[in-house]
Amino acid sequence: MMAVLRSGGRVFIMLLISRMLENSLLSAEVKEGEILPPTIQKLMKGYNKYLRPFFDNGPVTVGMSLDVASIDTISEINMDYTATIFLRQRWTDERLVFEGNKSLSLDGRLVELLWVPDTFIVDSKKSFLHDITVENRLIRIFPNGTVLYALRITTTVACNMDLTKYPMDKQTCTLQLESWGYNTNDVMFYWTRGNESVSGLDTLRLAQYTVEDHYTSASEAIYETGHYPKLIFHFELKRSILYFILETYVPSSLLVVLSWVSFWISQSSVPARVCIGVTTVLTMTTLMMGARTSLPNANCFIKAIDVYLGICFSFIFGALIEYAVAHFCTLNHPDANIVMYGHQMGGFDEEMNGMVTTIAAENNRAKRRKEKAAAVSAPMAELELGPSSPTGSEPKPESPEEPPNRCLTVLVLLRKFLRKAANCCHVENPHLIDNYSRMTFPLSFVFINLLYWTYYLYL
Repeated sequence: MMAVLRSGGRVFIMLLISRMLENSLLSAEVKEGEILPPTIQKLMKGYNKYLRPFFDNGPVTVGMSLDVASIDTISEINMDYTATIFLRQRWTDERLVFEGNKSLSLDGRLVELLWVPDTFIVDSKKSFLHDITVENRLIRIFPNGTVLYALRITTTVACNMDLTKYPMDKQTCTLQLESWGYNTNDVMFYWTRGNESVSGLDTLRLAQYTVEDHYTSASEAIYETGHYPKLIFHFELKRSILYFILETYVPSSLLVVLSWVSFWISQSSVPARVCIGVTTVLTMTTLMMGARTSLPNANCFIKAIDVYLGICFSFIFGALIEYAVAHFCTLNHPDANIVMYGHQMGGFDEEMNGMVTTIAAENNRAKRRKEKAAAVSAPMAELELGPSSPTGSEPKPESPEEPPNRCLTVLVLLRKFLRKAANCCHVENPHLIDNYSRMTFPLSFVFINLLYWTYYLYL
């Protein structure tokens, strides 16, 4: 008996709670209706916001347009851009038709009572709706049932960039709008005025870019769950190169020219030439590291600025190597040593020069006397050898011919080739290396610059 009473009490409590919930919901609807004007109360009577317009009569068409208020940042490291846009959507709801010739502008908070499209930004990484001082929404209903719904959104959108020609690159980014839950059987998207549906780009002022072109397109997104309507806004950004010319290209070119100063310094001034070479190499390395700080560290792209900095570094390093080669050839060339250090002997008087000349002449005379004595003693040694002498008359036995060794032949040919190569690389006057470098380095740098700028600007 007690168990029956307990079960009956539980049922009664459950019925009481459900009745109280129904009363609270009804009171909330009455209060919600009390703040609405009579026209809106009439429109909302029997309105179900969970059902789309034309639920049984085909898909509802939603027109899109947007204003680009600003493009705040464009990041090459994160491959994205941040923009603030005003997104406007229009559709017709037959349940909201009313008599009159004026539109009704409603508070944005009343959007909770209406059906709205479930539009989202496809490649958005982070987005938010502005809510100062209230949520930035606009609702306007026209007598024929057309609804205008506008939002102010700031979004960070991914943009795949090709940095091969950085900083002379052009990037094409997109803003894609899709329906999240309604497929093409329920909702259709279209741009209200074609390419003119997007405005605000003409007045934008970006730090490194200029907007060259923009256009719109419509397509369908195909997923496993079905086909969904998609609208795409394309815009092309061209990077301004003036900043990079002043920040990177001009300093690196001047460093290359500075490294050529060593060609006009005497080869005997070892500290001066080495100091110029090492200083320019280190400064160029620092410049290369600074140019890469604003770019992705791990990147598969070989950028145009990397190519130019590599060219400049090669010329600077080549100037340092040029002095090392010239100095080495000078040290291994005896006449060059006399020429190189001749300016140090300029302080000697004529008497010292005469003494050096006399000593050299005496050495030459002694050498000639030894050669004459050797020439006279040679025939006398031949006459002393008799016919019975084994060294003078007996013929030497001929040794049998050995088969030629291929490895030995190859080594002999290789030795001859190396000797010829060494003779070709022999420098008669090492001081001519600097003279040639004064012409070849600048001409080569100008020629490579012409090829570089022609390729990256026009090809």
